[in-house]
Amino acid sequence: MPCDDLRDPGEQQARPKPAESAKAKSVVPMWRAGLGWSALPVDYQRILRVLADRDRLGQGPLSCQEMAACFGLEVVPAKVEALRSKAKRLVARDWLAEPAPGRFTLVKDVAGPGGGS
Repeated sequence: MPCDDLRDPGEQQARPKPAESAKAKSVVPMWRAGLGWSALPVDYQRILRVLADRDRLGQGPLSCQEMAACFGLEVVPAKVEALRSKAKRLVARDWLAEPAPGRFTLVKDVAGPGGGS
């Protein structure tokens, strides 16, 4: 006898839940004059902060491996690729520049956390 036949006839069959690991995509707006970093999700703000610090110190662009190390992350492919995806999204939205393949820096006009230009 199949297991379904043992259910109470009034019992509702449970529906499978969607995967818990599925996340909504982060919203990264296009940069425009006056738009502050607070418009970005926290992970993206961290990327801007470390690149702004390097810019202030007169240091050059960072690779995603170097960013992972700055953030105290394990420098493993999964972590590096997650950072690369975020950095590329920031490039596409005009927050960052990629002057050399895989090397990222702030776009000249992107202001600090408070906004402005």
